[in-house]
Amino acid sequence: MPARPFPDTIGGQAVLEGVMMRAPRSMAVAVRKRDGSILVRETPWEPVWDRLKFLRWPFFRGAVMLVESLWNGLQALSFSAEQAELDEPEPDGTAVGARPKEPQKPLTKAALAGTIALAMLLGFALFAALPRFLTWGLGLALGSPDLESGTKLLFNAVNGVFKLAIFLGYLWGISRMKDIRRVFQFHGAEHKSVFAYEARAALDVPGAQAFTTFHPRCGTSFLILVLGVSIVVFSVTLPFLPRLADNSVLNQALLVLIDLPMMFPIAGVAYELIRLSGKRPDHPLVRAIAAPGLWLQRITTQPPDDGQVEVALAAMLTALSREIGGQPIPEGGRTFALASLADLPVPAEIFERHPTR
Repeated sequence: MPARPFPDTIGGQAVLEGVMMRAPRSMAVAVRKRDGSILVRETPWEPVWDRLKFLRWPFFRGAVMLVESLWNGLQALSFSAEQAELDEPEPDGTAVGARPKEPQKPLTKAALAGTIALAMLLGFALFAALPRFLTWGLGLALGSPDLESGTKLLFNAVNGVFKLAIFLGYLWGISRMKDIRRVFQFHGAEHKSVFAYEARAALDVPGAQAFTTFHPRCGTSFLILVLGVSIVVFSVTLPFLPRLADNSVLNQALLVLIDLPMMFPIAGVAYELIRLSGKRPDHPLVRAIAAPGLWLQRITTQPPDDGQVEVALAAMLTALSREIGGQPIPEGGRTFALASLADLPVPAEIFERHPTR
């Protein structure tokens, strides 16, 4: 692929013992192996809107980015989980590597699509359907027609409270797990590395460690914005709907089916707000919009150690090197090991833009 200018932004995701970074045309996953080395997997990436230009339009691109992020994230998680499994000692206590294990085959496109569909369905059930039925049940218990309606303003307000409580409870619950705390540290390493790139600072461990772990363009911020936008949109639109069925349970089930397709335009609005928060971080209104997501990152990001930042930078520099250098990635991708970040060949243009100290 021909050389391209530096992308305006680069994004990523934490995985098991590592980080995925994606540039516009390339993606890289780096994981820390038990022996201390860094294993890197790089693959090409072709955005779907290269073929369907209208998907770049505002309010369309948010839903596209949501699905693409899930797709890339599951690919990266599959790779990192495979490496974690290969690093596990045998049940009989045999040391790691003493009895080689067969690596798992990567997920097929069909398997990825099925996993994404299942993940979205489970997420919708937990964070949309469950709060709706809890609010409806509360309305029945209190004898409140407005709460039982599924559409009234009071219903949407209480429904929003249940959504927020479930979401916060879920984040707090998983944050108590040791392995997830490690993932949250790698999440912090990803944010620090992205900040260093955006500030044109040195893309080395000291350069990245100088930045905060709280970034406005974060998946956590996106999710809390989706939640907030959904409360507003449902409060404005649903009161105009007539009752869909005489049976109360069936009426709620039908309203759930209406909620589902509305999540895509809601994701589009939330994505535009995320973009705005990245472009105008100092504007008072934008700061107010971004504040809840940044606050939640106190849970979903943790300060990383130098080794974790090194892994994040390995993923970033691999993706950027392909993006800037213009060299094609071998068909099917490429996997290689590094003893340290210093072993990664990087185009001179990157160090010209991000001089080291």
